[in-house]
Amino acid sequence: MDTPSAFSALIRAASHEQHAEAESTTFMSDLLGGALGVEAYARYTEQLWFVYRELEGGGLEGGAGGQVGGGLEGLEGLVGDPVAGPFIQPELFRLREIERDLAHLRGDGWRDSLSALPATQVYADRVAECVRSWPGGYVAHHYTRYLGDLSGGQIIRDKAEKAWGFARKGDGVRFYVFEGVSNPAAFKRRYRELLDGVCADELERQRIVGECKLAFSLNTGVFKALGEEFGRAA
Repeated sequence: MDTPSAFSALIRAASHEQHAEAESTTFMSDLLGGALGVEAYARYTEQLWFVYRELEGGGLEGGAGGQVGGGLEGLEGLVGDPVAGPFIQPELFRLREIERDLAHLRGDGWRDSLSALPATQVYADRVAECVRSWPGGYVAHHYTRYLGDLSGGQIIRDKAEKAWGFARKGDGVRFYVFEGVSNPAAFKRRYRELLDGVCADELERQRIVGECKLAFSLNTGVFKALGEEFGRAA
């Protein structure tokens, strides 16, 4: 159980407003409410690809999703880092699952039509900058993405399966299926323990909190751009 002084509790409380804003955008509300079709879901999945390519090291020169042969080629600089290293856990990686979903949603030629919205590019570029030069910033983006995928992301999976007839935990929703995490509740507890023990002084922790807020805001920017694209401004 979190205590008021725990870093994980501090992050959650400090970023609550930005988190709530992201969840309440018109695009996400309409997507979950059934007002948008599978094309909107596919377009959203495309945007995730650009963000996770950077988060998992695939956007760096020589990297390929951070996962080639089970390795971490795009994240070598962070694996041994005392701040970011403990958070790099291959069982969380999503890029391959996103690509399976896109192949299901768009067909084998999905890469040919792949395009990032300007807001997505800003988001992905910020993640890439943190991967390259700021381990604490990487932790902030890691937290906002993966813990969200394990939590609220499951609501999206459930809605997608029911709305568009995807097989339960099958292609089309693979992004939300963490086969390497057998007990999500226990995993999230351990993850919060990692946050509480992060190797950073108070000033650096405050910077990480600030980056968490930025991460949620960047994600909200993508939702708003998608809302505009589908004629339902957020």
